[in-house]
Amino acid sequence: MADESDALFRLLDELEPFKLQGHDKRGRRILRIVGKFFPGRIVEAADLMRYLEAKIFPHLNGKNGGFVIVYMHSCVQRIENFPGVSVLRSIYESLPPDVRGSLEAVFFVHPGLQSRLFFATFGRFLFSSGLYGKLRYVSRLEFLWESIRRGEVEVPELVADHDEELERRPLMDYGVESDHQHRRPYDAPAMDSASSMRSLRCIS
Repeated sequence: MADESDALFRLLDELEPFKLQGHDKRGRRILRIVGKFFPGRIVEAADLMRYLEAKIFPHLNGKNGGFVIVYMHSCVQRIENFPGVSVLRSIYESLPPDVRGSLEAVFFVHPGLQSRLFFATFGRFLFSSGLYGKLRYVSRLEFLWESIRRGEVEVPELVADHDEELERRPLMDYGVESDHQHRRPYDAPAMDSASSMRSLRCIS
């Protein structure tokens, strides 16, 4: 079990789906998350939590001031990269109080129409109002630079390429056109289990 955890930690260190870097224009630390780099198919929730507790959370407590998340959703594939809504919710609810209290904003880059609709419909039920109220949609990188200085956050090539594609084909924002590289519309976050779907029906 220890060997498996060590291998997973090395994989996440190599892929860098989570990376602390730079500060926004208000001086807050930035946690960059690149969804496409996250191996969601092979990472269990417990292992992910252990990784975050060991590598990320110690740098985000209240002693270091507030922080923001820049989440880049570009080219995320539901099966390969998305761990599931219940996993995200459990991780957020398991955050140490000082870390949760220090999170001041989540910049959701390239959300796509379906993601917007999903969170508008279910976000308030699935996540606390505190987290939902911190969500900021960023349809283009140019709008991200209104809050974060250029150069403070490394933008992977695939994110920059996707941003250029959106500029050339703006109907992709509305789900009218699909990504020709992946041959699919951009997916919304999916409910990851039958129990999640049942819980949503109970909420509604």
